[in-house]
Parts: sequence; structure tokens; C-alpha cells
Amino acid sequence: MAPADERQALLRQLPKVDTVLDSEPLAALVTEQGRGLVAYHVRRTLDALRTSLLNGGGAAPQLDLASVSTAVAKSLHRDAPLPRVLNATGVILHSGLGRAPMAPSATAAITRAGGYSLLEVDRAKGARHARDSRAAAILCELTGAEDALVVNNNAAATLLILSTIAGGLEVICSRGEMVEIGGSFRIPDVMEASGCKLVAVGTTNKTHLEDYERAITEQTGALLVVHTSNYRIVGFTSSPPLSEISKLSHERGLPCIHDLGSGSLLSPEELGMGDEPPVGKSLSDGADVVCMSGDKLLGGPQAGIILGTKDLVGRMRRHPLARALRVDKMAVAALEATLALFLDRDRLVENHPVTRMISQPVDALRPRAEALATAIRAGVPEGAEVEVISITSETGSGALPTLQIPSVAVALKGPRSPDSLARALRENHPAVFTRIHEDRVCLDVRTLLPGEAEEAAAIVVAALTDNP
Repeated sequence: MAPADERQALLRQLPKVDTVLDSEPLAALVTEQGRGLVAYHVRRTLDALRTSLLNGGGAAPQLDLASVSTAVAKSLHRDAPLPRVLNATGVILHSGLGRAPMAPSATAAITRAGGYSLLEVDRAKGARHARDSRAAAILCELTGAEDALVVNNNAAATLLILSTIAGGLEVICSRGEMVEIGGSFRIPDVMEASGCKLVAVGTTNKTHLEDYERAITEQTGALLVVHTSNYRIVGFTSSPPLSEISKLSHERGLPCIHDLGSGSLLSPEELGMGDEPPVGKSLSDGADVVCMSGDKLLGGPQAGIILGTKDLVGRMRRHPLARALRVDKMAVAALEATLALFLDRDRLVENHPVTRMISQPVDALRPRAEALATAIRAGVPEGAEVEVISITSETGSGALPTLQIPSVAVALKGPRSPDSLARALRENHPAVFTRIHEDRVCLDVRTLLPGEAEEAAAIVVAALTDNP
């Protein structure tokens, strides 16, 4: 650590806030974003430099006006509201990067909803109606459900369903379906929060229909089936099909609930791969209520979608929790636009990013990877290796967990370390998120949106050229 008098001398070199604000490099940012916001980042930057100097250790930071102004500009870009990033990780539904990339029609709908919009008004009658009524109508058309309700997320959907249908009663569920998903959300915990008592039946790997039957008592409120969307148990395992569980529940006068988690409106045949059961099949197999996510395989905004009978969904809509768990106008707008795409299956792949990314064949990806590699090679310094390789993508966010999707990537090596290069790409504006595979930084082209490869190439070239 530098001596105290040396640290004090360095502290005196820090420029004043107004000096930095009035510097030429920040003039455009002050005009564009306002003096107050830029001043906030100037103060933050100077505070960080001051702390670094007082703590000592390592090389002293650059304190000249140009360096400080550059640091302020980086701070502004880094902390912009949800900064745009380029996803080259190969993880299609990347939770850290916002899960589903939405269709252009959905993002346009969000922009329209930002002003005044027909959220809860019936245009013809001039009377108030449910904010999710249009989305519910499309959901019923797509799935065959009698009614539908949209809430904030699938955890909220599960909570509302259990509270409405079986609050204060027992709910029977297989031990093999006691899932925990991201953020430590556990089915037993949400069941307890809903006022239900969990009755676990069977074993981790095997549950039989008789297990459910023996567990039913006068205190039973429902049978719950949870699709293990974020893992699979394979090998010596078995469980009764949903159709048999729903038949048993109806014989005993009980509702059958199916929590699909990720959920899909498409069959595996329509998707071209995977084993995710379509929502419509759960309903045709006898489930009285089904719930799923809006921002996973559906490819829309964060939302929890509830489908079921008119009676049960109507009871949920009237439950006090429904208002606490409702979606905002941005999510409603994006969901309506996303669902509309599924009404035209012939154009779905073309207009729906998630479906396109999952189903796109390797042969269609390789020319994109070759073009990206060519653009990078044209600008990288001597000694850098750029190679097109075969790799595997994944769906992510707990959807289709065992599915490895063949893909193509551009692998980079040198002159800086893989960790250093990956960090430089993450800290760029816009950021490029990659993955390190076999000691190389890889850009999987499957998850790059149309037009992003050229942008990614320029960012990679700059990062490789600027080798610290």
C-alpha cells in the first residue's frame, strides 16, 4: 500500500465534479441524458476512485480528466435501464439475460401500452372488463380450455390455484415431483403458503395409482401433478399417466391440477424435438386446471397462465389474491401479441424467436457461423485463432432439461486469456455474453438474433485488438 502522504497527493489530483461534467467527452451525454443523471454517475465514479486510492493495493487508477470521463461514460452505459445484450451463450431461455427474446410484434405492443391503452375498457360497451380478457380468449382458442386467467408468473399461478381450490385442505402429490426451481422456489413451500397440507405419496423414482388412491381422505382437496420441467428421473422409474390420475380424482369428486412449469402450446412434433407435453393434451387428458409460464417456451413476457373449467377459473378470478398477483399492462400487451403468433402456425417459426432458435437446423446455422468467423478474422491481430466448431445449445430456464441441441459456434483463442476476453466482451456496450468451451471463448450463433452477428464481430475484433 502506498504511504499516506502519497495517497493524499493522489486524492488531490481527482478532478472536481463540475470539471468532469463540463469536459468535452461528456458533452453529448449531458445533452442526450441530462445534466442531473450524468452528475450522479460522475459522483459515483469519483467516489469509487477515492475508495480505491484510500484502500491502496495494485496499480494506482488513472486520474486524468480524459480517463475519468471515459469511466463515467462506461458507468452510464453499464447502468442504463436493462441494457441490451447480445446472447452468444447458446442458452435460448437464459434467466440472467431476460429469458425469452420476444417477437418484434410483442415489443411493439409494449411500446403502445406505455401510453394510454384499452387495458380494462370494453370499447363497444364503454364498461370495465378484465384486463386479460383478450389474452384469455386466444388461450381458450389455442388450447380448448373453457376459461383462462393470467397472473404475474407461474409461481403466482400455483399459489392462486391451491389457495382457491384446496385452501385448508390436503393436496396429494408424488414425491418424485417435489421440485425446486430457480430462486429456491419449492412446491412444498408454496403449498404451505397457500394454506394447504402436502400429502406426499410414492417414492422418488416410483409412484403408482394406488398410492394416490390410498392417500385420499375426507380432508383431501385436490390431486396435484407437477411436470418436472427442470429435470428428468431416468432408469428404474414409473408414474401413472395424467389421464389415470384425473380419472381417479373425478371418481372421488376431486379436482385434478397439472402444473406444467415451462409449458408449451406446440407438440414435440410441431417443435421438431424434445418431449414437452403440449398444454392442450393436459386438458384433454382430464386436468381441471393447468398452469404454465409465459416467458419460457411460450416466448412471451413473464406471466403465469391458468387454464381450466369456467367454474374453477371463475372462482380464482374472484379470489382476493387475484388482484395482488395480476399482470401489468406491459405484460398484457406483450402476451396478447405473442399468443396471436400461434394462431398462424405456418408463419410461427419466421416470427417467433424462441421457436425459431429451438427448431433451426444446424445446416442453416453453419453459413452464419462462417460469415461471423470471416468478419472476425479480417480484423483480429496476428496470433489470434478463429475457428468454426460444432457445439451444443440448450433451451435453459428449466425447459427441456435433457435436450442437447446441435449447434455451431465461432471459437476464439488468444492473444488474451479466455477469462479476460469473456469479461471484456461482457463489459462492452452492448455486452456480448459468451461461454468458455475447451479453453476457448465461443460464440454460439443459434442465440444471436438476426443482424447481431455483424455487430458481435466488430465488438470481438475491438476486444482482441485492445489487449491489456
